[in-house]
Amino acid sequence: MATIHLIDECFEAAGALALLLGRRRVAVERGARPVQGVQVLAVSAAYELKAGGPRGVADLARACGAKCIVVVTEGAAAFALAEEMGGRLLRVSLPVTGQVALRDSGLLMLADILGGQVQAMVAADPATGQLIDLAARVARTDVTVFINGPTGSGKEVLARQVHAASRRANAPFVAINCAAIPENMLEAILFGHEKGAFTGASTANKGIIRAAEGGTLMLDEVSEMPMGLQSKLLRVLQERRLTPIGSQTEVAVDIRIIATSNRDMPEEVRARRFREDLFYRLNVFPLATRALCERPDDIPVLAAAMVRRHTPAGSALPMLSAEAITVLMSHDWPGNVRELENVIQRALVMHEDGVIQPVDLLINASAPSAMLALARAV
Repeated sequence: MATIHLIDECFEAAGALALLLGRRRVAVERGARPVQGVQVLAVSAAYELKAGGPRGVADLARACGAKCIVVVTEGAAAFALAEEMGGRLLRVSLPVTGQVALRDSGLLMLADILGGQVQAMVAADPATGQLIDLAARVARTDVTVFINGPTGSGKEVLARQVHAASRRANAPFVAINCAAIPENMLEAILFGHEKGAFTGASTANKGIIRAAEGGTLMLDEVSEMPMGLQSKLLRVLQERRLTPIGSQTEVAVDIRIIATSNRDMPEEVRARRFREDLFYRLNVFPLATRALCERPDDIPVLAAAMVRRHTPAGSALPMLSAEAITVLMSHDWPGNVRELENVIQRALVMHEDGVIQPVDLLINASAPSAMLALARAV
């Protein structure tokens, strides 16, 4: 069933929006009148007038069950976003650029506004769409998931997507970076401890695993976990029980486990840096994220989403010029999504007149050169 309905009467951008949202794996339908079960209703400003104004569109949204209404004014001088009805009605002013969808910053922004109401993951590359589909299917079960991929390629975003689409969505999502915690502290942080179990344990602590009770535990960079602790984690996976440090009593846990790593896990197993039995317990359903340079169609939609995310509330949203989008798509992004986010944040500082141009992107900028560029711009 469609989650977004575009009433395409007097709505010239409806086709391009449906294409962008479909590539993002958001269910879209177009037509004169939506059916039941729609989450977001999008109409043109002209249709809103025909329907009798905001109240008429609100009545239509209520009839089909939509929780959010987006009214689009096409042909505007600049992109703008305003909220009414406590955020349940969004008004979007959309400039006409004549660019194809993946080069049209306004369309990308509008697609992000619409799609963001129903799905957190951003995608336009077909293979990324297939990955989202796989994540949605595995989310229906409690099977353990192993996500492998380069650093900064979106492993935690994918893990959160699996959690959000699962029966555990209303329970905690708890993430721990196994590489960021000293080895002598990791066991106590994971399994918890009783009061007085070791020096400094002045109170009992239930630990990260039990903090995720009923929900999802993400073990980020699990390949960095010490070998001695791997055997204890294996027991949790097998028995769904653990023993806190200093306790003689096992405690049952109800959690779903998602593990991630940026390493070649078969090689880690061959080198005896990671237990083979634990790897196969974790790798029940493997998912793989890819480097950003391998999915260039994702770059424009990610960039548009980042512009929205990092623009202060109430401020005008700057647009990415088609030339800037071309530059972004031509870069190889060794730092993946994190590097792209850094570049977009710099561009939001550097841009003028509401448009991000290639000169504002500061790709490959070292700290001194970036500061020099900022000094010249002031």
